[in-house]
Order: sequence, then C-alpha cells, then structure tokens
Amino acid sequence: MSDVVRLGREAAWTLAHGACRAAGAGEAIARSLADAIVSAEWVGRSSVGLAHLRDYLVGFTSGRIATGAEPELDDQALAIIRSNAKGGIAQLGFDRAFEELCGRAGLYGLAVFAQHNSYTTGELGYYVRRLAENGLVAIAASNGPALMAAALGSEAVYCTNPLAFAAPVAGELPLLIDQASSATAFINVRRAAEKGEAIPEGWAIDAQGRPTIDAREAVKGALLAFGGARGGNIALMVEVLAAGISGANWSLDAPRFMTGEKSPGAGLFVLALKPDLLEPGFAGRLKEQLRRLSGKGVHIPGRKRAGDTIEVPRTVIEALEQHGR
Repeated sequence: MSDVVRLGREAAWTLAHGACRAAGAGEAIARSLADAIVSAEWVGRSSVGLAHLRDYLVGFTSGRIATGAEPELDDQALAIIRSNAKGGIAQLGFDRAFEELCGRAGLYGLAVFAQHNSYTTGELGYYVRRLAENGLVAIAASNGPALMAAALGSEAVYCTNPLAFAAPVAGELPLLIDQASSATAFINVRRAAEKGEAIPEGWAIDAQGRPTIDAREAVKGALLAFGGARGGNIALMVEVLAAGISGANWSLDAPRFMTGEKSPGAGLFVLALKPDLLEPGFAGRLKEQLRRLSGKGVHIPGRKRAGDTIEVPRTVIEALEQHGR
C-alpha cells in the first residue's frame, strides 16, 4: 500500500469540511477553514494544509477555538475594517470583510483589515493571494504565541511572526512572498521531532538556550530569528502591526495554540492597495519586470500551482477521517 493518497480538489475539501464539522465546528467556520486549507495545499504549502488542520480539530474539541463564533466587524473609519474573531478562526473574519475590503481599496486607493482574538492564521499568503487575484497589492502580518527567541536572549518572546506580500501580474498568477521571521516555521521543527529527525544548525535552541539540532529538544526550547538581530527586528515590526494595532495579545501574553483551553487571541493585519491609481498598467509592468528577473536566474516565488490532484500522506488522511467518524 502506498504511503500517499492522491486527492482531487473536491475530495480534499470534502475531507477537510467533514472533519471540521465532526469536531464540532459550525457550518460557516467549517467552510471557511476548508477553503483556506485546500488553497494552501494547491499552492504547495502542505505544512499549513491538511496536516495543519489536525491542530484546528484538536482546538475545536479542546475549547481553544470557539466552534460557533461569528466575527464582529466595525468600521470606525472609511478605509479601516476592524474585526473581533470572538475566539474563533482568523479566516472567517477575513471572509466576512473581503468584499468590503476590496471595494474600499478600489474606492479610496487603500484599505486596512485588522483583527484580534483569533486562533492562529494558518497560511498567511492565503489572505494576500486572494486580494492580488482581485487586482490589489497586499501586505499581511500575523502573530501568535511566543515561540521564537530574540537575537541575544534564550526566552521565547515572539511567535514566528510571518510577513506576506502579493501583487497582481497581468495574465499570470500573482507574485506571492510568504515567509516567517524565524529561521523556519515551528511546524517544520515539530514534524522533525515526530519523525525523530535532526534539524539544521541555526534553527533553534534548547530549553537552556543552547544551540541544538535535536528537534525534540528544540520543541522544548525556542526557534531562532533568521539573520539574527535583523530577523528579530522584522519580528518586532510584525508584532506591532499584528498585535499592537489590532489589539490582539502580544506574543508573550498569548496562550499556547497546542495546549490548554484558551484561544491564543492572535492578531492579523492586512493592507490592500489599488496599484493602478498610482501606476496605470501596473500588472503589465510587473509582468515584464519579473520576466527580466527570471531571465537572470532570479527565483520568482508563489507562481506554482498543483494540477488536478495532490499527494497527501496516508497518515494525514487517516487522522482526518478518524475525526470525521
């Protein structure tokens, strides 16, 4: 028997949706989360796809995610939409605000979506990719529980604090950059620990603050920022945008996303900009520039998509099906 199973998009969505519903999630939450999970799979981000869905399912059953939460949106300024996720998932609040966010960015040139009090955001690129597919340039920042040490400290003070950026490209898939402030995502370290595999030097420290390549010790310790203090500076900027401006928990104050009964209370900040109001024909201009860069051997991120099917580890399928039963 093969260790992987090939799934079409509809089958993957049905699997994700069914597992969410079986874990107690309301219909709106299950649909929103299944959309995001499947989208991550189809752009090659399997670490935050079906494998990561298991964290949400345990979150539903443990009480860390409010299974019936309906986000509360308000707009105290013309170009700002604020959301309280009410302890639910981050994706549903964004879904509820999406059309209005696009409309306001088109009308005013730019618009901001700021959300607090949610579970972790999953694939951050999902939010900006959707906006770029609607002709907008977008930047997103997100935080969560403290998992990463600052440059000179051994205590975890930030989450992996990712930044994502997307821009429309004429007749092609959007340009998409989605990367953590840490040297790697926590999910990669946890996966290595589960498999008993070593991790590269520079990824993490153990609980005593010593550099380690033992993934199991790294899980007990903290991740490291990429580029030392510079990566730490980016994490701090993300923290200010995602937690400070949105009113979310600072990473130091956020409950763990894997244990306990409390929501991490994470934050999400998204800025959407209408580029054609500044530079008519922007998407065509960007297409030409990316062509030039690609011709010089520069990697252009975010341009790949899966075909009709994806390969999913059988162990992941079985775990999700178990929740479904």
